[in-house]
Amino acid sequence: MRGAVHTNAREIGMVRLVGYGRRELSTTSAMPEAEPQRSHQNDKSAEAADKSTAEHESTNHAVVSTFDLFSIGVGPSSSHTVGPMRAGKIFAQDLVDHKILSKVASIKIDLYGSLALTGIGHGTPNATLMGLEGEMPETVPTETIIARVEAMYETNTITLNGTHRIRFNPDKDMTLHYYESLPQHPNGMRFTVFDTNGDMLATNEYFSIGGGFVVNEKTQVAHGENVFYRDTKHEPMYNSSSSPSSKTECGPLEQAAMYERTQQDLVTAALPFRTGKDLIEMCERENLSIAEVVFLNELQWRGRDDVVSSAYRIWNVMDDSIRRGCLSTEAKLPGRLNVSRRAPRLYQNLMRGIYGPGGSNQGQLSQTQSPAITDGIQRMMAKTDDKHAIAKGELPQTLLTTTQRTELTGVFNKRRPARRLLLPQLDYLSVYAIAVNEENAAGGRVVTAPTNGAAGVIPAVLKYHLEFLSEDPSRDILEFLFTSAAIGMLYKRGASISAAEMGCQGEVGVACSMSAAAFAAVMGGTPAQVENAAEIGMEHNLGLTCDPVDGLVQIPCIERNALGAVKAVTAAQLALQGDGSHRVSLDQVIETMRQTGQDMMSKYKETSQGGLAVNVPIC
Repeated sequence: MRGAVHTNAREIGMVRLVGYGRRELSTTSAMPEAEPQRSHQNDKSAEAADKSTAEHESTNHAVVSTFDLFSIGVGPSSSHTVGPMRAGKIFAQDLVDHKILSKVASIKIDLYGSLALTGIGHGTPNATLMGLEGEMPETVPTETIIARVEAMYETNTITLNGTHRIRFNPDKDMTLHYYESLPQHPNGMRFTVFDTNGDMLATNEYFSIGGGFVVNEKTQVAHGENVFYRDTKHEPMYNSSSSPSSKTECGPLEQAAMYERTQQDLVTAALPFRTGKDLIEMCERENLSIAEVVFLNELQWRGRDDVVSSAYRIWNVMDDSIRRGCLSTEAKLPGRLNVSRRAPRLYQNLMRGIYGPGGSNQGQLSQTQSPAITDGIQRMMAKTDDKHAIAKGELPQTLLTTTQRTELTGVFNKRRPARRLLLPQLDYLSVYAIAVNEENAAGGRVVTAPTNGAAGVIPAVLKYHLEFLSEDPSRDILEFLFTSAAIGMLYKRGASISAAEMGCQGEVGVACSMSAAAFAAVMGGTPAQVENAAEIGMEHNLGLTCDPVDGLVQIPCIERNALGAVKAVTAAQLALQGDGSHRVSLDQVIETMRQTGQDMMSKYKETSQGGLAVNVPIC
């Protein structure tokens, strides 16, 4: 059920937090300290304990549902928009479950750390308010969000869960704690409600841990555990008027959602894996592809037809975000940066046949599409004594002597006409990624893949493959999504997909790695080659910082997705040229990414306090 640790986690034992970033896991088996000499009986006990511990640890796998990793939401950020909206909805639902919603007269909202520092640019306050009003990222009418928030400012009210209106002054009742973080995670938030006398009725803290996943303090678990908290059902809050045994009343839809999640939590993965090494060994042992492993695990939670249709639905939303981004009629993205949308113009250029009709003209801009190139060197070498013309500015001033000009003769005879490499496929790849992230920046509906800030990489690479290379699109969509999901699971367990913890290596870096692996898979790569592609995709994103200018998911985020997509294809091509054997393993690069993220200064982790964020003026 919501709020309970996954069944497999419960089998491991009790988890105790030992400070942020350092967690201690104590198992149900007591391990005696080593002694110089032990009896035969003690040896047996130790062996049994070791075996028990190994069995428990074997259940601590990386498997989560593909449809938790890829979820439909709204932009611009999975951790700062989707997560806070889900947290607000969970809290509002808790108030309903405990029959205290009608007693609430006021609410206080506290946003901490990264949620405060980049919250305005990421739409965190607006998303949080929508969640408290009962909206979910999958279904909220995105075009109404701004108007509804403006109405809250005008009326000083909010309608909790869409049914109970209370007084609420956003300027006073919502506090952004810029220089304070909750100890469990940089993306922390606290909701507190009061009655008419000002007495507290209930409070809870939530943490948006990346990719739209939300947990509260009760569900903080040891590093790498799986947390299935994407729906709105959740372990109830405890307060003076309720107890853990309180019976929850909810409608048919809520009951169905809770039942599905409970069933998922109770099912052990059919083919569990903890590391990339485990995954590859399993594929080789069972003669399965990585996608087939993930598919068989999904069948533990839902029927075959449901798995297939859900995967196609994820792709349809991805594809639609590309279409909307390419065909948008909006000139600018929201925010003070005044960034122009580029995807529509780039796409139109591609559609007009900007590459020329073929033959000797291929790779060269058509004359109508590019300005005339003047022969700069010849002009520079032209002799003139018309000092009046120079004085009038009709000819450029030059510091070159006649001897220097003569030296150029025969070496740089004349300027070459402007050319471009004939790689329309890669241009489409970039346009697709830019289109998705411009939609995300504008608050449109996208798929967390695995986050919103990196939402353009996977759709772009998959679209590129389907448009230019695929011979079986239906099959390739499934193989691409399930393969990429497996790699994402490894990063989620072994490190993090939160930029507030890892920097952008945890977002675009992970998306690049996932895409590289999936592209290698649909191109016929072996599991070893796929793992190699994933490793290459991350190895050259290590240390990537998250420094959004003005807290907006625009600069450098949009272009970074385009480069991430191109890099993913290149990584896959390199891997496919080999036999899968390589010096650096995926597990090693994931651990390196985790350590790099821990060592990275907080100003480079989604706080807009360093990097481009402090060097690019906002005009």
